[in-house]
Amino acid sequence: MRNLIPSWIRVPITFFVIFGAVEFFIDSGEKPAFIEYPVVLLFLFLVLIILIAIEAIIGALENIMLHKLDEEAKARFLAEKEKSFKFTWFSNTYKKLAGVDKPIEEEHEIILDHNYDGIKELDNNLPPWWVYSFYISIVFAAVYLLRFHVFEGENQYDELETELADARTAIEAYKKTAKNLVDVNTVTLLTEASDLSAGKTIFETNCVACHMADGGGGIGPNLTDKHWILGGDIKSIFKTVSEGGRSGKGMIAWKQQLKPLEIAQVSSYVLTFQGTTPANPKDPQGDLWVNENTETAPDANTTESDSLTVTK
Repeated sequence: MRNLIPSWIRVPITFFVIFGAVEFFIDSGEKPAFIEYPVVLLFLFLVLIILIAIEAIIGALENIMLHKLDEEAKARFLAEKEKSFKFTWFSNTYKKLAGVDKPIEEEHEIILDHNYDGIKELDNNLPPWWVYSFYISIVFAAVYLLRFHVFEGENQYDELETELADARTAIEAYKKTAKNLVDVNTVTLLTEASDLSAGKTIFETNCVACHMADGGGGIGPNLTDKHWILGGDIKSIFKTVSEGGRSGKGMIAWKQQLKPLEIAQVSSYVLTFQGTTPANPKDPQGDLWVNENTETAPDANTTESDSLTVTK
């Protein structure tokens, strides 16, 4: 077998077989094993060096053996080796698949009587490779028919729907952890100190001119009382900050200047003003807000008209 395949083919094949086995048995995630683990790269390099060294040693031993042979034995050995390098097995296999039944010298035996302006035909059989391919296509068609049309197996459209469903699930899961992809439907009240600190910075930079540093209100409404014009839960406040207040007389939409995460942070910080006492509180504006998800109720001394309940 060694004489049938020269070393310049044998070494790469052996190396890539070992390489494939290493990649198959070592779990390295998305990266190849030799990149994820440098020791694997070192191992493969050593394997390549060893394979080349083995071939060099075998070649050296053959040369030593040739020097010890007489001229006749040496010529016979070299002739046999040269003959083996002609890949006789591949040649014979090709001839069988190509259906080369008759040599050119014997083609006169299978010439048909047809004659078209001196062009004649040979009565050759179909090449075996063509016949085998035809039979394989018939078997494949039968299996395909049964699999997808009789037993209604999963087809490409089903695979596409499954992949799209998985993608949508993955996107929703990612949105839950990616704060900057938050929107009015997914926003939640942020309570971590880092988020509230960031919200405070944003508020002091952009909002104090209208709402005052303590949230007591000025041009804008008071943020410390329980009355809200456009809703007092986190989703309503997020929408108000993002899209702006009432048309023509409310605050501007901040979605062009602030990222979704920043809007969520400042909206969460705004809710920390609830229940605090500002220095100069502005009179309440809007309706008394009672979140249906809490147990908050109107004060006992409020009138019926003041106790309008607004829910999400």
